Amino acid sequence: MLTVLLLTPLIGVLGIILGCSNERQSRQVALLASLANFSLSLVLWGEYDGNCGHFQFVQDWSSVTFCHFIIGLDGISLFFVLLTTFIIPTCILGSPALTSIPSSTANIPLFKYFLIALLVIETLLIALFVVLDLLLFYICFESVLIPLFLMIGIWSHSQHKVRASFMLFLYTLFGSLFMLLSFIAIYMSIGSTDYQLIATSCIKPEVQNILWLGIFLALAIKTPLVPFHIWLPLAHTEAPLAGSMLLAGVILKMATYGYLRILLPLFPEASSYFTPLVYTLCTISIIYTSLSTLRQVNLKSIIAYASISHMAIATMGVFSNTVQGIEGSILLSVAHGLASPALFICVGVLYDRWHTLILPYYRGLTSTMPLFSLLFFVFCLANMAVPLTANFLGEFLSFAGAYQRNPFITILASSSVVLTAAYTIWTYNRVCLGSPSRYLNPCLDITRREYYLLLPFLLLIFVLGILPLVVLDSLHFSVSSLIYSKISPPFSFEKLSFWFFHWN
Repeated sequence: MLTVLLLTPLIGVLGIILGCSNERQSRQVALLASLANFSLSLVLWGEYDGNCGHFQFVQDWSSVTFCHFIIGLDGISLFFVLLTTFIIPTCILGSPALTSIPSSTANIPLFKYFLIALLVIETLLIALFVVLDLLLFYICFESVLIPLFLMIGIWSHSQHKVRASFMLFLYTLFGSLFMLLSFIAIYMSIGSTDYQLIATSCIKPEVQNILWLGIFLALAIKTPLVPFHIWLPLAHTEAPLAGSMLLAGVILKMATYGYLRILLPLFPEASSYFTPLVYTLCTISIIYTSLSTLRQVNLKSIIAYASISHMAIATMGVFSNTVQGIEGSILLSVAHGLASPALFICVGVLYDRWHTLILPYYRGLTSTMPLFSLLFFVFCLANMAVPLTANFLGEFLSFAGAYQRNPFITILASSSVVLTAAYTIWTYNRVCLGSPSRYLNPCLDITRREYYLLLPFLLLIFVLGILPLVVLDSLHFSVSSLIYSKISPPFSFEKLSFWFFHWN
């Protein structure tokens, strides 16, 4: 089933290339392939046995490939796969048809290649979450950059799209160099890049620390944590709607998955040793980006900076080394993968009507777009992590796990609760309340297509918030297998001070 899950988007790519002569047919084929993949992932979830923590649906293709190609699924990767297969169809439905642009020799059918890029990204993301080999993880981690680079550099209407695409590419490529060197060192030391074999091997703590830092740098850039975050607001602002939805919904979750799949199980002593460093960076990221959000005037930049804060909270939950914290980080990642794309869709609705993302131009939309204002308010509540939403439970469990690790730093990081409410309420008040803006002509409320596009996000946010055991029951045994008994006890304030004053 995992092989079919990987091949279905590629079959859709072949269908678009060979059998589609116009944009409508291309969209139908791409949507059919992505919906078939989403249905297959739901079947996979139904057949998954949540009462065991080992990999299931394991398939070994090493005999017919040039490398150690083994794929498998556990409770951690399951929900990242489900999130990927859910986001891709909404990206296809939410993308307006793109007309051809003139080139030096001929017209380029933009929308056809745009859909091909989306389906290729889906295959690469699913492969990233199911491969059981470090080398294949790196290949998929880097390969996602290529179609995403093209998506921002070609299919965006912004004047600064080339700079944004290069910032994304170069930042991630720089960090991935150190990840590759770490993987090569692991292979030279152990003789294999298989996850399960490396997890049973003994690596000296000093060597673990060096390898951990190389891998963490790549994942911290992808999260992103301050000071490696500069590329994300620019990429979000300049990307088309589908690119922003992919970045917020799935791409940022690659780092969380890397922490859970590589750093915690393969380098337990190093993960414990560097936890003060991680918590320090996360706390700085939460406070700095939340305060920076209050200064933004671009609607996409506001959501982008908010994403950095939320992913930092998820990272704190990952490195808490508690069942509550790790399960909360996964739940928060899924919830953020639903709330942020929905907010980007709402921003896309405004951009389609008035072709601006500058916040001061908007005011008083409740008088002309009441249904949009209501939906936008609900998604703002989810972004604030109010009770009955999945975001609330994810943040609560992440902070609960982090508090067991270090109460002092968690209290500092929990200031995000107030800061998030501040910039979210301020943004909603500026866009929807007050007298109508004199700069904008009145427009009709959201269309039926836009409403049905937002409805699944709305339902899932509240269903997972009211019935979180739908997710947590399948996670428990897989998360428990990550908790190593040899991890040191929670670090103290003195250990945190060591990182502040003796950084070297």
